[in-house]
Amino acid sequence: MFKKFEKLVLNGIQSSAQRKFILLGTLIAFILSILLIAPTEIVKAKMLPGKNNDTFNIYVKLATGSSIQQTQQVTECISSYITQEKEVLDTEVFLGMGSPLDFAGLMKGSQFKNSENVAEIVVNITKKHHRDEPSYIMVQRLRPIIQGACEKLYPNTHISFVEPPAGPPTLSAIVAEIYGDNAQGIRKLAKRVEEVFKQTEGLVDIDVMEDDIYDTFEIIVNSIKIAKSGLTVKQLNNILYLAFEGMEISVKNSEKYSDQIPLFLRLSDSSRRFSKKDLDSVKAKLASLKLMNNKGMMVPVTELVTIIPKKSNPMIMSKDLHQMTNVLAETDMVSQVYPLLEARSTIIDSFTDEYKVEKIGLFDLQFTDKATGEVYKLIWDGEMKVTMDTFRDLGGAFIAALVLIFLLMVIYYKSYTLSGIVLLGSFLSIIGVIVGHWIMDIFTTDTFFLTATSLIGFIALIGISSRNSLLLIDFTKSLMHEKGMHKAEAIAYATATRAKPIFLTAVAIMLASTLLAGDAVFGGLGVALIFGTIAAVVASLIVIPVLLYMSNLESHFHFHEKKAVSVEGPI
Repeated sequence: MFKKFEKLVLNGIQSSAQRKFILLGTLIAFILSILLIAPTEIVKAKMLPGKNNDTFNIYVKLATGSSIQQTQQVTECISSYITQEKEVLDTEVFLGMGSPLDFAGLMKGSQFKNSENVAEIVVNITKKHHRDEPSYIMVQRLRPIIQGACEKLYPNTHISFVEPPAGPPTLSAIVAEIYGDNAQGIRKLAKRVEEVFKQTEGLVDIDVMEDDIYDTFEIIVNSIKIAKSGLTVKQLNNILYLAFEGMEISVKNSEKYSDQIPLFLRLSDSSRRFSKKDLDSVKAKLASLKLMNNKGMMVPVTELVTIIPKKSNPMIMSKDLHQMTNVLAETDMVSQVYPLLEARSTIIDSFTDEYKVEKIGLFDLQFTDKATGEVYKLIWDGEMKVTMDTFRDLGGAFIAALVLIFLLMVIYYKSYTLSGIVLLGSFLSIIGVIVGHWIMDIFTTDTFFLTATSLIGFIALIGISSRNSLLLIDFTKSLMHEKGMHKAEAIAYATATRAKPIFLTAVAIMLASTLLAGDAVFGGLGVALIFGTIAAVVASLIVIPVLLYMSNLESHFHFHEKKAVSVEGPI
């Protein structure tokens, strides 16, 4: 076996046609592997894949001004579908408030929820080892069913599904931050971006992070009328709070508790509910509230106040002291990169009717209103930004590793050619990494993404590939110096001799990496190590010998012709 492989390598490196075939095949394989990522998008990139969790949350938001009863009806609708799932252990419903903080809720502002139109549902499911369906597949399956059935109960109801993140928590998978100086202009632009997101395939749970503008009624107290009626402002204030908000009117002592127990009083839900959301309904409700003056006469509240319809004042959001708002979207089992690029392309093409659109930075956009000249900016954030930052940092780490290896090899060999060969052999492992992800994507039910952990595996492969090349080069140098062998024979003998330890090392790495390949988060790392190691072995035993033969080793190693001795003897 040893002699056959040595002869095979010797014939391969000495034959001009075979050398060209090997190098051309390697180049084609490299180009095809890159094309798998772009532009074909057969292998798709994502920061981290979906994580198989034991819980997920459902956020509910109705139109501003909705009652707690309406919110409860929506949550009951959701619960009726959730409880039918055999994998669901229990659910917790938090009406008018957020659930206790978790990893995702901390970023999404769950702790700030405190109104009747919001709710959160925490869904606990069986452990991942006891079910076949991952949590992210369950969420993907339930989302359209629940949204289609429960969002239509009341207009402008928004239901979103939130899973604990596999990596750093973000506000959402895709966040479009819209900056400007005009609040109405920001709101208008945000609505248009929201519509583009709704039309983009792969984006779900789309929402604009801003308050609704709705009709309100301001009650202006007429202090003169109150004084002439023999009443006080405090009486008027108390009855309004007592009727609609409720207030503490007394206390009760208890034998079991040291503190007094407050007694809280307000109108019943049916009594304090308005029949319609208009001025006449408000006046009719307030007219039913009457106060007794100091003469024993009952005075309707409407005689003491003036009711003025007006629009609500929405909260003004800012970031880094700049006024802005967020348009949020989650991805439905796809990478956030490709829907964002599609949405960005649509925005650039369709917003030119009202804005002058300019590209700033890598993906960000600037809009100039043609009518007013006001300038707005769209800055991409969320998991997309984390993805770009992560791939940029890992790419920088990869380049730094290559540069350091090259410099070390130059110092060691005092040859740019040999250092370049080592560098090229290390870089060729990317072919196996990309092809491995393509193969895994074929055999898995959901998309197998090229992730941040995949790049970590690729960086780790640089050392393995470099070590293989160094073994061949050093052994070849020893054979030429000590044994007097010529270049071709030394390369072939060194390759055949070092093939066994290279194979054993590769098998050890691949077997160890199979434990990672099945993990949801670190699967990319395992696949990169397995298939990248295969590519590294092929490059070390086939491509590197060809490159070494084509280089001037005699000059690099200062080889001088002398009588050859047996390779069996000690070096």
